[in-house]
Amino acid sequence: MDATNKIAVARRGRWAVAAMFFANGFLTGSWAPQIPVLLTRLGVSEFTLGLLILAFGLGALSAMPWCGYLVGRHGSHLVLRVFAPAATLGLLAVALAPNVAVAALAMYAFGGVIGGMDVTMNANAVAVERKLSRAIMSSSHGFWSLGGFAGGGLGGIAIQNYGHLAHAVAVTIVAAVIVAPALRHLVAEDKPIVHRKRKFALPDNPMIYLIGLIALFSMVPEGTVLDWAALYLRQERGADLATAGFAFAGFSATMACMRFLGDGVRNRFGAVRILRISSLIAAAGMLTAGLSTSPWLAIAAFTFAGLGIANMVPIAFSAAGNQKGMSAGAGMSVVTVMGYSGILVAPSAIGFIGEHTGFAPVFVAISLLLVIVCLMAGMARSADFASSPATAE
Repeated sequence: MDATNKIAVARRGRWAVAAMFFANGFLTGSWAPQIPVLLTRLGVSEFTLGLLILAFGLGALSAMPWCGYLVGRHGSHLVLRVFAPAATLGLLAVALAPNVAVAALAMYAFGGVIGGMDVTMNANAVAVERKLSRAIMSSSHGFWSLGGFAGGGLGGIAIQNYGHLAHAVAVTIVAAVIVAPALRHLVAEDKPIVHRKRKFALPDNPMIYLIGLIALFSMVPEGTVLDWAALYLRQERGADLATAGFAFAGFSATMACMRFLGDGVRNRFGAVRILRISSLIAAAGMLTAGLSTSPWLAIAAFTFAGLGIANMVPIAFSAAGNQKGMSAGAGMSVVTVMGYSGILVAPSAIGFIGEHTGFAPVFVAISLLLVIVCLMAGMARSADFASSPATAE
């Protein structure tokens, strides 16, 4: 294959993996408006609903390490061709669940295929980055944000007008239409690293766990703003319900915009420098939100924090996927498990703390985590590219 064809293949692979990120975000975002429906349809308490949502998180976290092993053995493009079509059916399985027991199994499976797809699509994005010798991870996560916005924004309208089951069917069809044509254009790693001695084992490189801490400290703020910012504004800063909703809206809007700008900025200035600057911006925003006495100042602070948080996780993922001596999947599985704990597990603990101390001290404490990320930024140096560009291959 000559250089021109290699460039064309890599570029098609770039848009194929972007489609995977959009589909994954669309499926995840479409689940959000189904939550209140599940509560009333099954006649369960909020506590039981919380356990069902936890089952989704446990499914994702349990699937991620095994997907890392599969990616290392077979390559992300082949594993993604299994998990992506399976993920398109996950929401429909939950919508069809007739009782709590079946719903719990469906939620666990839905989380598993979404989490498995997450690991493999991030690993495939690393493969594309290597072939293009430039960053695409931030914009890939931007496509995830767009998919989540589309799924969440349209889902409530669809459910209200056509019912939850029709909505789930429509989501399945749309996701399948997005995923199917992209499958054939996914790029393959040059040479997956296979661990033959043990079928599954945690990597023994300590650097990958330090990068996992960076991902964890970067995702805790995202999960906290998602779950608790509106409640903080309403209960502790006197905002009405409509105003409180602007906290995550502003946060997610700036985060999505910066993710599409992040690759170009990172290619120009380097991952380490951008991670340092981003973490300090995020820390300043979260600190201001915690100290603010005005709801609108807090909203502005959360919006400012989104500018910084946007590109921190993509940099951590790129660093994980480019660790020497291990496959992209092995490194990615560790970092995604640690990172997504910040969204799937940490907010429940933060809710317990906030109930006793209020959420203002929580946001101040989170700003300290982000300062730690700044101090650890040098460990993400592997996110920068030393390989030759595709044009030279």
